[in-house]
Amino acid sequence: MTVLAIALVSVSACTSASGTKASPEPGAATLADPAPPVSPPAAGGDWITYHANAARTGRARGVPRPGRLRIAWTTRLDGAVYGQPLVIGGLVVAATEGDSIYGLAASTGRVRWHAHLGRPVPLADLPCGDISPLGITGTPAYDPANGLVYAVAETTGFHHVLVGVSVTNGAVRVRRQIATPDGRPRYDQQRGALLVADGRVYIPFGGLYGDCGPYRGSVVGVPVSGRGGLVSYTVPTARAGGIWAPAGPVLSPAGTLYVSVGNGAATSGRFDGSDSVTALSAKLRRTGIFAPVTWAADNAADLDLGSMSPALVGDGRILAVGKRGTGYLLRASRLGGVGGQVASAPVCNAFGGAAVAGTVAFIPCGSGGPAAVATSRTHLRVLWRGPAGAAGSPVLGGGAVWVANYGAGILYALGPETGRVLRRISVGSGLPHFASPTLSGGLVLLGTRHGVVAISGA
Repeated sequence: MTVLAIALVSVSACTSASGTKASPEPGAATLADPAPPVSPPAAGGDWITYHANAARTGRARGVPRPGRLRIAWTTRLDGAVYGQPLVIGGLVVAATEGDSIYGLAASTGRVRWHAHLGRPVPLADLPCGDISPLGITGTPAYDPANGLVYAVAETTGFHHVLVGVSVTNGAVRVRRQIATPDGRPRYDQQRGALLVADGRVYIPFGGLYGDCGPYRGSVVGVPVSGRGGLVSYTVPTARAGGIWAPAGPVLSPAGTLYVSVGNGAATSGRFDGSDSVTALSAKLRRTGIFAPVTWAADNAADLDLGSMSPALVGDGRILAVGKRGTGYLLRASRLGGVGGQVASAPVCNAFGGAAVAGTVAFIPCGSGGPAAVATSRTHLRVLWRGPAGAAGSPVLGGGAVWVANYGAGILYALGPETGRVLRRISVGSGLPHFASPTLSGGLVLLGTRHGVVAISGA
């Protein structure tokens, strides 16, 4: 098996550290450190969305082979960073559960600007959940056409507010409250990554940890201007069916969006659109669906496909893996309905976002270590399993698979052909669930429970 060497733009690694001060006014931007102008257009190696691109391949260009790893800098922010940090030119953009977005100097971690967007929701006010407080959870997305970074802030009163922030200075250019289509904002959580495509920002919604209340999963499309009509899709189940996987919607070259849908209400009888891979048009009309024949039992036992976004592999195929641990190989152009897979095989219980190199997908496994899965037009097979406990979502660069053990706070660089540990480092900080690294030149960036840490030596 051959895996391409891959990467992002060069960033010099320094050993500075920096702290921040929260902005007192929602919507205000503060320049915490003088900054050179940042050019809005994205360079070829920038990391502008979850797993670098709209297809969520997690592949970076220009990254050197892993050498001796060390902490380059650590910056403490006003809350946990659950989403992947973005890299735009020499700027790292991170969003926090404190309802803030920060622009950090990639070379030092110093704060260039800070936009505080509102007051996050205390955990005590939520009907269930495990993030305290609840602010910005989904990975933001950058639009190089207008120079804005988009994020959704959950604010007190159970409001979901879409903002577009200038990458140059942190000024809030777009602000719009989004009414979730199910009409149950208290129970809706914005967990999956945002996607910018077709002149819209696509926002997935699921439920809170604990799956409480009468919510229904949905996707909303908002014009990048923040003005005009919305498009939306709501899972046609009586309850639940969350679209919450951290990678969010995945965009195919043909312009189709694919989402994974969680367990729904039906446990017998007619299929209700849950426990599925669902294909959506740019206007969020359903154009195809796949569900395993075990969908009713999956719904009853919480063993659905909603925990990992679909992986677009070569030969026009999709690899879907969820909580049950079965991998399903699908035709992207015709998902096949219930039981319509091309092939299936045991893989692992998967949570997060996969990385993809050609026809090989690197799967984030909840236990037993990450899995490399080779696919063809008609088959799939597991090539190797990585170190146990490394349950984060993997990315690819510099001839290595980068993956975190978020429970222990360890970053690994693995050989892509064998899963052998090439390098490892303790990052010295707790990591959020499903943490996924960002690769930028010689740096690996991780969101932590307190901010962002940068590791040099990539």
